[in-house]
Amino acid sequence: MTNPTLLTRRSAMLMPLAFPIALSACKPGADILQISGLTMGTTFNITAVNGSDNVTEQKLREAVEVALAEVNTQMSNWDEASEISRFNAQTGSDIVAMSDGLSHVMRAAEEVNIASQGRFDTTAGPLIELWGFGAPGKSAMPSEAAILDAQARSGHGNTLQLESTGLRKIQSDAQVYLAAIGKGYGADRVGQAIESLGIADYMVEIGGDLYAAGTNPDGKPWQIGIETPDARDRGVLDVIGVSGLGLASSGDYRNYFEQDGKRFSHVIDPITGQPITHTTASATVLADDAMLADAWATAMLTLGREKGLEIAEANNIAVLFIERDGSSTQMRFNAVKSSHFATLTS
Repeated sequence: MTNPTLLTRRSAMLMPLAFPIALSACKPGADILQISGLTMGTTFNITAVNGSDNVTEQKLREAVEVALAEVNTQMSNWDEASEISRFNAQTGSDIVAMSDGLSHVMRAAEEVNIASQGRFDTTAGPLIELWGFGAPGKSAMPSEAAILDAQARSGHGNTLQLESTGLRKIQSDAQVYLAAIGKGYGADRVGQAIESLGIADYMVEIGGDLYAAGTNPDGKPWQIGIETPDARDRGVLDVIGVSGLGLASSGDYRNYFEQDGKRFSHVIDPITGQPITHTTASATVLADDAMLADAWATAMLTLGREKGLEIAEANNIAVLFIERDGSSTQMRFNAVKSSHFATLTS
């Protein structure tokens, strides 16, 4: 099996779908530290407003790299020696102890899986692989029998069991992929590392998922642009201020295949085993941390606006849905906010 690095929404290398775009200006004379690099099969970018003469760019980079290395050691599906890769490789049903970080992520994944009625699923690799989105150039429509078989090998309740002492496999070939929650957790851990240096104003972005704290160099909440969900035009549909929150966006418009004149989105609904067919083009979520924003953005896009808004209101989730306007002959979109999203961005 190739490594499907998406979980209902992403292509290989954590494809930039509806990336938030940082739109901050720099106040003249402010001590701004900016670093960037590669991690988790994608890029990271950090901007910090430095209030201490003791923190240099090199010191900041060292702290960030230590945090990222820890996260990759725990949950990278690209590293065969990582904690989650070693769990995937074992075939027994014994309970496997988890580090605090991996335990935190897996328990959050389980909670979002339940609350989203199964739409967020870290074990959906067999379905993603079946539809060909785990390997470039291999997308094709599978048979109904193949879909049913892949569904039987997916699903948290079917394949995994979280125990107080660790994680175990119900099915010996169960595989866990953390691309749709691990990047967000990585942004949170990097934020914690930055705060340990005494820096309170910063923004961390990893592959489009971000956490922003304090204020930008202009003394305002970090200004984040939400991308228009149109592969032909990476315009900014809206700009929101973010502080003390995580933000993630998920979209369906950059990765798909066509067969017999029909378009198949890469966003697979684990419940139906099929690509989504609703008109929601993207979902943007604000949450207390980037980990939950990351997971819920995946779940909300898979659910779509109608069902997603119902679950968002029941669970106080801040989400912005962007819908394709089917009544227009041109590419137009309508935005729908949950109550909590409207409150946080008012």
